[in-house]
Amino acid sequence: MEHLLTATTSFQLLSLAFLAILFLQSGLDKVFDYKGNKAWLTGHFAKSPLKNTVGLLMPVITILEVAAGVLSAIGAIQILLSGSTQIGLIGAQLSAVSILSLFFGQRLAKDYEGAGGLVGYFLVCLAAIYILG
Repeated sequence: MEHLLTATTSFQLLSLAFLAILFLQSGLDKVFDYKGNKAWLTGHFAKSPLKNTVGLLMPVITILEVAAGVLSAIGAIQILLSGSTQIGLIGAQLSAVSILSLFFGQRLAKDYEGAGGLVGYFLVCLAAIYILG
């Protein structure tokens, strides 16, 4: 348990906790309010090249977000139990892919403010990947 007292382990655990909270909340919100989220996204992308793909892409981003959140949470538990970062690294990588997907959509929708708001999250993902790798 000595490994839990290091700055590196703290960084790893806190990064994964952040990503788990972020993506579990976002992904599960899409699961439990699918209709509401789909309606909002359909309106948001109505004037973009993605306007006809919301029905196809929403399940993809939902699965990506839930998987990123679950794997980040499991990764934090794995660090606590064994010190291994293997699952957490995969969670952080999926988190980065999720943010890139969202960023791509925001840029295509010309929601530059929304896209800019994702930069901080992406930097957390990159830092987590680096510290877990």
